[in-house]
Amino acid sequence: MTDPWNFAGSVTQLDSRAGVVTLVDESTFAISGSAGDIAPGSAQGLFVRDARILSRFEVLVDGIRTEPLAAVTEDPFSATFVSRCMPAPGRADSTLMVFRSRYVGQGMREDLTIRNFGVEPARCTIQVFVGCDFADLFAVKEGRVGGEPSSGELSSAVSTGTTTAPTEPGGPTDQPSVVTYTYRRGAGVRGVEIRFNGPATVDSDQATFEVVVPPRGEWSTCVEVAPVFDAVAFDPRYRCGEPVERATPTERLAKWRRQVPLVETSHPGLKEVIVRSAEDLGALRIFDPDYPERVVVAAGAPWFMTVFGRDSLFTAWMALLVDPDLARGVLQTLARFQGKDVDPRHDEEPGRILHEMRFGDAASLSLGGGSIYYGTADATPLFVMLLGEMRRWGVARQMVDELLPNAARAIEWIETFGDADGDGYVEYKRGTDRGLANQGWKDSWDGIRYADGRVAQAPIALCEVQAYTYGAYLATAHFAFEVGDTVTYDRFRAKATQLKAAFNRDFWLEERGWYAVGLDADKRPIDSLTSNIGHCLWTGIVDEDKAHRVAEKLVSPAMFTGWGLRTLSKDSGGYNPISYHCGSVWPHDTAIVAAGLARYGFDGAAQKLIFGLFDAAQAQGGRLPELFSGLERGELSVPVGYPTSCSPQAWAAASPLLCLRTLLRLDPWVPYGKTWLSPNLPEEIGYLKVDGIPLAGSRVTIEVGSEVPGGVSISGLPPEIELIREPRRPSTAV
Repeated sequence: MTDPWNFAGSVTQLDSRAGVVTLVDESTFAISGSAGDIAPGSAQGLFVRDARILSRFEVLVDGIRTEPLAAVTEDPFSATFVSRCMPAPGRADSTLMVFRSRYVGQGMREDLTIRNFGVEPARCTIQVFVGCDFADLFAVKEGRVGGEPSSGELSSAVSTGTTTAPTEPGGPTDQPSVVTYTYRRGAGVRGVEIRFNGPATVDSDQATFEVVVPPRGEWSTCVEVAPVFDAVAFDPRYRCGEPVERATPTERLAKWRRQVPLVETSHPGLKEVIVRSAEDLGALRIFDPDYPERVVVAAGAPWFMTVFGRDSLFTAWMALLVDPDLARGVLQTLARFQGKDVDPRHDEEPGRILHEMRFGDAASLSLGGGSIYYGTADATPLFVMLLGEMRRWGVARQMVDELLPNAARAIEWIETFGDADGDGYVEYKRGTDRGLANQGWKDSWDGIRYADGRVAQAPIALCEVQAYTYGAYLATAHFAFEVGDTVTYDRFRAKATQLKAAFNRDFWLEERGWYAVGLDADKRPIDSLTSNIGHCLWTGIVDEDKAHRVAEKLVSPAMFTGWGLRTLSKDSGGYNPISYHCGSVWPHDTAIVAAGLARYGFDGAAQKLIFGLFDAAQAQGGRLPELFSGLERGELSVPVGYPTSCSPQAWAAASPLLCLRTLLRLDPWVPYGKTWLSPNLPEEIGYLKVDGIPLAGSRVTIEVGSEVPGGVSISGLPPEIELIREPRRPSTAV
């Protein structure tokens, strides 16, 4: 059996030329063609909690597929598909159009309407074909299924609708006809109910409606698709006959939109990109039924609608400018599942923060029902860093205090299991051959290479993992300082200082002018030029006398494509612009590096990366995908996509928010009563206003422009917070 976190083969591609449409709400998502059909034998389907509960959903009129005209999506979880029926023989045009309004959320609802624009009644046969294979998400993604279950027992049953006496005045009540599929595999039982409203002839794979559509009139019906777990059907969030405005996803998105800070700017397209980012983040939120007040963020649609440690932590950090509740929920959820035992099967170790959560055959609808894999070297220090950043922003103080024991366990993992050989660096090596070979953010099997193209072998100490560890030590020191624990403060301040000195000694490649991406098992530098070293600027571990050379390398033609930063220099062995981690561009990576460049005072270089990203987003409808190719901008007028890139994807969506913070040069340190604010906007932005930034228990507005008195104003900042009108430099960290 192939483990999802260890697959290294090719994956099924969604054909963008066919107009694939993806709708998503929490762990439910639907992938279909532009007419709304879910075609059998493809990667399309309706997925709930990592299983495909609908592998076919096609509408035929008089035995013929309709011709797609438009697919309109106004929010992440619904769409209206418009198509026309094919004209009758001898006629140039058809008078019939099909409108399919689809809503996903713990299942699916579809309103199907046939409109007749002719002057005569139109008689037609409408067939809705359905199918279900209960295929695992990764089996679909990797092309290992062909429409039938690979194992287990699949059965179906049909119940015909009836008409019953009404419970209230108003006439008879129609009960839907239902097709039920049940899938048994071992002790696990899954199912799906497909409910057809209105008079229909129904069997195990289709419902047939014989209708006459009046002239200038319409006919309509409604279909519900409900998942079944342990013989209990869970109704879709959108029910037939109920107002869609009152459904949970609609209400949540409306609330999210109301609380997101407003951006006004003279820069064409900048507002569009920021609004798109906020919308995508709102779509990727997950609400745990066991703890509905905790909001976490899924990694990306369609393939990663689940909790990822590293992705969620980075996303929450970037989104602090918008909503600290994301960080609150992410930290609480990751703390809940923090490693307790030593289990090499899942790379679990006490104190370790998880890499990925999956649900498989689990019947529970809570996050705790899933299986967990812990194989990541960076999520654990990032957990401590984000907790420290929450404290710096002055939000959720009680929650931060409650999670300090979890931070202490994370630090203990760093000092013991993370640094198994005691050399002061955090290394990784998987516990079994089914784990991830690479356990940094570049976690593909070939993601870490020497300059000559050879693939490095674990154990590996990655440069950015040491940088995050440095940040975790500093956060721990400042937590101790707040409570007057000078012993712990001195200890971790010293550890941070020692780690920084050792890092700049052992990772620095003087003859090349950059840092090694890592140290191999023999403590030899892995000498390729990568974007990873920019993360080291972000945390401040880089010596200032080396920063200038690093900045020059990062924005050189070998690394910067014009759209963003390559993960691997095009001059390095193994470079491939359409690989996953060896030459492609990842927006979150570019945004983090830009923040690092700005931290060391290289504002021009930072803005070069930032506006490359903004241009890339505008060229793709305002949205940044998970990754795109590393081809030169001069070769083509738009970024070249990566075939299986998630879109929307969490840390890509959050990247413009981090870029916005970088342009503002906003760095709060609320426990110390200080906030740094020193906007340095390029000429492209003549005016910028961000209204409603959550900070220190207040909502802050920042306005920048030549017409603003003094060039910049800030309102809403609590009076006890000193405003420092200069950028924060690395030297202020220790």
